[in-house]
Amino acid sequence: MGEMDISNSKERSKKQMVCHKLGDMSKPVLGPGSAESHLPQDDKGSQNQTIVIKPSLLKTSASAPGAEFNPDSSSTDSTSNSTQIPTAPQLSSRMKHIKQEMTKNHLQFVRFEATDLHGVSRSKSIPAHFFQEKVIHGVFMPRGYLELIPNPKDNEVDHIRATCFNSDIVLMPELSTFRVLPWAERTARVICDTFTVTGEPLLTSPRYIAKQQLDQLKDCGFSLLSAFIYDFCIFGVPEIINSKTVSFPVSTLLSNHDQSFIQELVDGLYHTGANVESFSSSTRPGQMEICFLPEFGISSADNAFTLRTGVNEVAKKHNYITSFFIETEFCNSGILSHSLWDVGGKRNMFCSSSGTEQLTITGRKWLAGLLKHSAALSCLMAPAVSCRKRYSKESKDQKESVPTTWGYNDNSCAFNIKCHGERGTRIENKLGSATANPYLVLAATLAAGLDGLQSSDGTLAAPDDSTELYQSKPSEIPLKLEDALVALEEDQCLRQALGETFIHYFVAMKKYELENEETDAERNKFLEYFI
Repeated sequence: MGEMDISNSKERSKKQMVCHKLGDMSKPVLGPGSAESHLPQDDKGSQNQTIVIKPSLLKTSASAPGAEFNPDSSSTDSTSNSTQIPTAPQLSSRMKHIKQEMTKNHLQFVRFEATDLHGVSRSKSIPAHFFQEKVIHGVFMPRGYLELIPNPKDNEVDHIRATCFNSDIVLMPELSTFRVLPWAERTARVICDTFTVTGEPLLTSPRYIAKQQLDQLKDCGFSLLSAFIYDFCIFGVPEIINSKTVSFPVSTLLSNHDQSFIQELVDGLYHTGANVESFSSSTRPGQMEICFLPEFGISSADNAFTLRTGVNEVAKKHNYITSFFIETEFCNSGILSHSLWDVGGKRNMFCSSSGTEQLTITGRKWLAGLLKHSAALSCLMAPAVSCRKRYSKESKDQKESVPTTWGYNDNSCAFNIKCHGERGTRIENKLGSATANPYLVLAATLAAGLDGLQSSDGTLAAPDDSTELYQSKPSEIPLKLEDALVALEEDQCLRQALGETFIHYFVAMKKYELENEETDAERNKFLEYFI
């Protein structure tokens, strides 16, 4: 098996984060599982390597493909964020298991799925008998399917080294995500990572960026337990009224009324590895809320990605249309609930040992990072004009920005610290809308939090016996998307963490959308595209 570096040495060296031992509040936080904290000297260097297989070779992760979903499995393998080259026996075992699943379920097709910049699944389906060949060589797809700008200008996006917008990219499957799709006849899916035809990771890939940030977190001695909470709306089949196409919200799903749709969805998600912890009707007719069970690593974003496709396919079977977008100031929310744990996934680093309901020093510094970068975070988490209306829904004054709020057990805050429940203290990042790309939400939250752990200036955590935070400059969230784009471009931490190539491309895409924005066209686009 061959291997290659994931990026050029200059860009990679910029992304390395140096962790120091926790002494006072001005020094960065070191996790108990950090490579620098207790490894022998000879082993330290090897812990920070990320290995990526060339597209012509097989790429998998550590968990068994197609295995029955185990709600506890994430805690037993919480540290496997880095991509590793499997051994020949492992490859043989995994492929044997997948072949058994394909035979058992009489599968005819397999979808190779990847996320575009909006978090929507773009896929190619192949006949099942070609699966093993495509696992080895990958599936080719036009790059424009994932990056979405029809005709990018030369001065807007710098396409590096054989990564022309009009070129192909290669979808390489992560075999641990192979699942039979309950809502598609005789079809399975596998989530893919994307590479250029020259064998380099696609630097605009949201899933790749999220994995990079998880690796940085692991290098600092931590792991992330997280889950997404989504609102979405359910509409009836469109009707023609006075020559206009109108979709009405379905009746609120209460008690046993019409629960077959949501129950089929929840059961289907379970069999694809996405375990739903609870579901309920929400605040408006036809609006539902789904809460996923927290998982370690990239799995929480994979679950959210699966929901975005699955909910639409199940809805069509029940003659419904679903959307994560609604064109009012009450945009559907997409909340990331998360907590920081040691590398082994045994101890919640946000929980105070004294038993008091307050964040630890580590937790307060993490929160400080979220506050410090909230303006730039909001650009990635509320990426459309209509999504940002909810930031000012309680204010009648015309403002350019609103304060970033946080609090304990306060659902009205942008960052809500919840101290109750069996999993202990966690932070809900409520800046997001349901249209945001879950991989970008995860990556940006990690980048901001890590900066808080390592920062010695800007927003500082208070002394150990206080629940407050001291901010040298109050955090503000821009109300206009244009201002949020400026904040993202000026945020050096997120630029470095997410990569200059991605930031340049994302900003160019959003400016293109703003220049071509039309209300009716946008509404139709979101109903049909942001599903």
